[in-house]
Amino acid sequence: METVKKKLLVLSSRAPLEAMRVAAGLTIFGHEVALVFTGEPLSLEIMESETAELLALSEIEPETTIPEMAKILNLLDSEALARAIMQADGVINI
Repeated sequence: METVKKKLLVLSSRAPLEAMRVAAGLTIFGHEVALVFTGEPLSLEIMESETAELLALSEIEPETTIPEMAKILNLLDSEALARAIMQADGVINI
């Protein structure tokens, strides 16, 4: 049975560690996964966590809508975020 590959978007608004785990896990099935942090700025502890390392192993480059994080992640404006949502086959908000 062939797996249907989807383009998925994970929005992290409240639980960044869980969002990272979910995003990385979805790549196991061959899905194209994007992760966008939309809540509060992430702490250094979260950004350097083992969970964050899963993103690199999964070849996910997270983005953000949080201006304070623009120096370390690609900053999406509201138009770019809307475009990402519209282009995704599915959106998961965590």
